[in-house]
Amino acid sequence: MLLAILLFTLMDAAAKGLIDIYPAPQVVWARFTGQAILVLMFLSRRGIVKSLQTQHPKLHLLRSVFQLGATSFFFLSLAYIGLPEATALADISPVLITVGAALFLGERLDGPQILAVVIALIGALIIIRPGMGVFSLAAFLPIACAVCYAGNALLTRFIGSKEAPWGSLLHSALFGCIVLSLALPLFWVPIAPRHIAIFALIGVLGTCAQFCIIRSFSVAEAMVVAPFTYFGILFATLWGALFFGQYPDQWTVVGALVIVASGLYVWQHQTWGQSAKSTE
Repeated sequence: MLLAILLFTLMDAAAKGLIDIYPAPQVVWARFTGQAILVLMFLSRRGIVKSLQTQHPKLHLLRSVFQLGATSFFFLSLAYIGLPEATALADISPVLITVGAALFLGERLDGPQILAVVIALIGALIIIRPGMGVFSLAAFLPIACAVCYAGNALLTRFIGSKEAPWGSLLHSALFGCIVLSLALPLFWVPIAPRHIAIFALIGVLGTCAQFCIIRSFSVAEAMVVAPFTYFGILFATLWGALFFGQYPDQWTVVGALVIVASGLYVWQHQTWGQSAKSTE
């Protein structure tokens, strides 16, 4: 999970640089097309048709929609707000994953978990500060990304324990590539030769990160590994400062700490609860 978050934040930083020049949907297209090409190349000797076979086609489709939504919402947000702020808002996802695990995977939802959701939303409000001149509708884009990411993570957890990760990678890559390729003429801007390598890098980073996250959710419970996504705030702040000269203000830091605290609270509560059950 840590490697996945490192690679994802590097991909986001590369996307941020391109989105200042090219339409966001074109950058999202590069991310999924690059993944499709890489996975197809890898599976060419192992059997592409066999990798596409699944007992859960509808869940793979829904998971692919969530992944496309998460990437699209986040990349779109980078055109309007800084990388650290967008990442901090998107990092309400671990709390959403915990709630989703209770609602859809049969895990119990209790008072402390509900409280953590409220605390995470308060942290998000601190960052966007409605009514104080810094709020914009663009702030909802990373939050929408967090919702889609949580849905993707829960489905990955459900499917991943039953099927190989390459199948999941291929399904989501082909879905995003096909959908965006059909719409490509609507937003295509010719790519300058000096930017081709960055477009390719986004595909490579996204593929490697997605593989790591699928493996993570396949071998461990979602609520156990989800809190490690908070390292994304640290990584994104570092890349924002190094590459774009963007530094989070004090309220973004405070809001991010509130969101992290809510996620760690849920994780600690769940861990203690499991420990108590194991000793009974």
